[in-house]
Amino acid sequence: MDASEILIEAAGRIPAAAQQVLAGIDSPALHSQPAGRGNSIAWLVWHAARQLDAQLAALTGDDQVWSRDDWAQRLGIDRGPQEIGFGDSLADVAAIRVSDPTLLAAYLSDAVAELVGYVATTTEATLDEVVDTRWDPPVTRGVRLISIIDDAVAHLGQAAYVRGVVADWSIGY
Repeated sequence: MDASEILIEAAGRIPAAAQQVLAGIDSPALHSQPAGRGNSIAWLVWHAARQLDAQLAALTGDDQVWSRDDWAQRLGIDRGPQEIGFGDSLADVAAIRVSDPTLLAAYLSDAVAELVGYVATTTEATLDEVVDTRWDPPVTRGVRLISIIDDAVAHLGQAAYVRGVVADWSIGY
């Protein structure tokens, strides 16, 4: 298994994790902010998708799925292409309201499909290319892809935890 295949395998697990968290969820659980100050499941899944989509577009130079496929309109979320959730206030988190969690999962799946399609075109040489010199050591394309995947996975793990807190739910591990 080469590096691209490993990245594709890791990214390919993201949509199933979101679907598991969102399966059968009701609106109160989807939008609940634990202790009135935590991130809701809707926000966590939305942010997982947004950061993945925006960072991939920055890496590839392509349009974000968010804009290209009109996901803001489809989800009813009034946030522009530069808004991905970093630095959101409690009010910003609470403002992320989604009427259909399957659409939220679909947006994440579409963003992951873009990621998988892109990774399939990479080689060892392109994965080793430096894409960001602002860090020490400089960030390679491969490291950035790992970061994008890791961020999505972390937020979906948080969403699973929140679902357990607000809905007495367990994924059965």
